Amino acid sequence: MQTIDTLINARWVIPVEPDGLTLDHHSIAVHGGKIVEVLPTKDVAKKYHATETVDLKTHAVIPGLVNAHTHAAMSLFRGLADDLPLMDWLNNHIWPAEAKWVSPDFVRDGTELAIAEMLKSGTTCFSDMYFFPDVTARACHDAGMRACIGLIMIDFPSAWAQNADEYLHKGLKLHDELRNSELISTAFAPHAPYTVSDAPFEKIRMYADELDIPIHMHVHETAHEVDASVKQHGMRPLARLAKLGLLSPRLIAVHMTQLLPEEIKLLAQDNVSVVHCPESNLKLASGFCPVHALVKAGVNVALGTDGAASNNSLDMLEEMHIAALLAKGASGEATAVPAYTALRMATLNGAKALGIDNRTGSLAAGKAADIAAIDLSVISSQPVYEPVSQIVYATTRNQVSDVWVNGKHLLADYRLTGMDEAALRDKAIEWHDKIKAG
Repeated sequence: MQTIDTLINARWVIPVEPDGLTLDHHSIAVHGGKIVEVLPTKDVAKKYHATETVDLKTHAVIPGLVNAHTHAAMSLFRGLADDLPLMDWLNNHIWPAEAKWVSPDFVRDGTELAIAEMLKSGTTCFSDMYFFPDVTARACHDAGMRACIGLIMIDFPSAWAQNADEYLHKGLKLHDELRNSELISTAFAPHAPYTVSDAPFEKIRMYADELDIPIHMHVHETAHEVDASVKQHGMRPLARLAKLGLLSPRLIAVHMTQLLPEEIKLLAQDNVSVVHCPESNLKLASGFCPVHALVKAGVNVALGTDGAASNNSLDMLEEMHIAALLAKGASGEATAVPAYTALRMATLNGAKALGIDNRTGSLAAGKAADIAAIDLSVISSQPVYEPVSQIVYATTRNQVSDVWVNGKHLLADYRLTGMDEAALRDKAIEWHDKIKAG
């Protein structure tokens, strides 16, 4: 008999790989932060003795959700400027607020608030794009959260860096510091084609190839962005990125609400990953990502919440729900993005986009024990004919009871084990009072 750290016994285990599989009365054996085996619960007693056993008799256990695009620290701007179109929201509200308030303390406090919210809604990994990425990385390390930290690049100065060379220098230094981390990976994060010029893009492409890391960027978010690119560069943003050699399996293209059929073919041909952020796109009236067409073309489509300033939550369960419904409504096909596809988009597809699907995104032996448990015994989830359908169409984040990251039990019976919720709430109120007072 093998002694292991943790045994999780569940009513259902949904491994995501292989696709479409739901396992009844199964268990997950965890040791040293890794999944040892997924096996029938009836066979556990013969094989394993666990230091900790967690019985989840009414729960579905899934891979931890992967939020493939957010700006974690912007949780402190939640609700600051609502009901506005993107460029008005950015130019007249968010960028001025960032210029005044963004600092290491702001990023630390905002990221901690975001991590707590994400853990409590089943997210175990997020891909971030923001200033002071070194602070974000430390906050993730301290909380035990998995993250892909964006090495931000933008043409204009900020509190983090003054020019493209400084952004790049600081980003490369941070990448070197994090390269051996179990929990933290990195990606270059040029903000968008309209805020980054050709020369920095060319350097990013060169270093991304050399270091073998992704490039995470907002692309084709609005019709205005596309029109402005045609006026300035004589081509659409994707065509410009193709000319610069940036269309490749490394590219994580976020939003993509404005796509022509030939562009979808190009994305599939070049193995570009797309991150769909339906709630943010709906709130900012940015457009509709053609998810059904992308999936049919073979494009890897992941899900992200965007920042809490434009969503206004970091709830990946809700993002799955909206993504599945929106794909059906936008395409006119009720079969578009079925429940299992939505779950895969929120887990394994996100990990694949970030280049870490060998570590996380599914419940398989040898992968990190990044796991979320959802209680399906509540009235609003009854009766349970198909647990994945219930998770996508009828479940709220309040049903997430337990979360493990790298085998550590960070949410146990609805309570965060390593973060002080009251202290986080107090800090958020302090920032609100300062920002509101101006």
